[in-house]
Amino acid sequence: MKRSDLEKTNLNPNFIGAWIIEHSLCDEIIAYYELNQQKQKQGVTDGGLNQEIKNRRDITLSPKELMLPRNEVYKKYFESLFKCYEDYNLQWPFLASMVNHLDIGKFNIGKYMPGQHFQKIHCERTGLSNLHRLLAFMTYLNDVEDGGSTYFNHYDLDIKPKKGLTLLWPAEWTHSHKGNVLKSGLKYIITGWLTFPK
Repeated sequence: MKRSDLEKTNLNPNFIGAWIIEHSLCDEIIAYYELNQQKQKQGVTDGGLNQEIKNRRDITLSPKELMLPRNEVYKKYFESLFKCYEDYNLQWPFLASMVNHLDIGKFNIGKYMPGQHFQKIHCERTGLSNLHRLLAFMTYLNDVEDGGSTYFNHYDLDIKPKKGLTLLWPAEWTHSHKGNVLKSGLKYIITGWLTFPK
C-alpha cells in the first residue's frame, strides 16, 4: 500500500461559522446563571464525571423548559442562533438540501473559574448514543483576556473568547477540540447541539 496525494486546491475551509450576537442576551444569560445557584452542577461528559477532563459548573436545560417563566432569555437566544444557522446554510447550501429542520437538544450554561478547563481533545459525535448530533454551537458570554481559548487541533485554530462570539461547527471527529485552561478571571458560555429530528 502506498499513500497517494490528491491535487491541492486553493479552498481551505474549516466549516466553523462565526457571528457576534447581542451583548444584552449574554448579560441576561450570565445573570440567570448567577441567580440560579441551586441548578448549578459539576459538568459531566458522555463518559460521566471527570474533572481532569471537564472542570466547570453547568446549568443544563431542555428545550421544553424554554417556555417556563423566567426562561424567556433562552427563547430570544435561540432566535438569534437560528439566524446564525440560516447564514451558515447560505455559506454551505448543501446542508439545507440535506435536512429540512433541526432540533435543539439539551444545552448547558457553563462557568469556568481560574484553573478550570475542558482540557481533553474531544468531538461532539462519538458513538450511537449521540449520532443524531449534526452541529455544535457555543456562544462566549463574556470577554476573556487570560487563557480559556478553544483550540481546534486539526486546523491549528485557537479562538479567544469574545463576548457574543457564536460558533457553529460540525459534530464530527474532523472538528475535535479542547478548552484551554482559564488562567484568570471568569469564563461563561452557552453550548449545545443542533440535532436531526427524532
